[in-house]
Amino acid sequence: MGPTSKGGPGCERAGQCARRGGLSGPVDDIDQQVISCLLRDGRATYAEIGAVVRLSAPAVKRRVDRLRASGAIRGFTVVVDPARLGWTTEAYVEVYCKGTVAPATLRTSLEGVPEVVGACTVSGGADALVHMLASDIQQLERAIERVRDEPNVDHTQSVIVLSRLLDRPRS
Repeated sequence: MGPTSKGGPGCERAGQCARRGGLSGPVDDIDQQVISCLLRDGRATYAEIGAVVRLSAPAVKRRVDRLRASGAIRGFTVVVDPARLGWTTEAYVEVYCKGTVAPATLRTSLEGVPEVVGACTVSGGADALVHMLASDIQQLERAIERVRDEPNVDHTQSVIVLSRLLDRPRS
């Protein structure tokens, strides 16, 4: 799928969306429904989505193209079950840096640790919060040591996930 259309259904006149140049404001209710369908099944066909949102397949395609062109949909991916892949140990690690460290510098440091599956800068005492997955405690410990060995990292504080209570896709 590629962004080929500047507008989509919901425009009162054919040229209105082209003048608007894609998404100019928040998504509407039908866009939200289309996104929800794609979050549930990124491989759903336009016809399957259309059956849910009561639009034709071409109308759904135009909406998806518009949402992609606007950046509201950034891409499509596969969702894996970490436990089925042997990634049974999960932790959140607070990273405390030495002095002031630019987010891009910290990101570069963390990208070299494959067990890091997510990271963000945060407010509060820590400089960043890192989400890690590993096959076991020993692998997790080695990964945390690699994070600590980074020159800008002062120390870390970790919490290990015991059970995941809720894991919603974001819409």
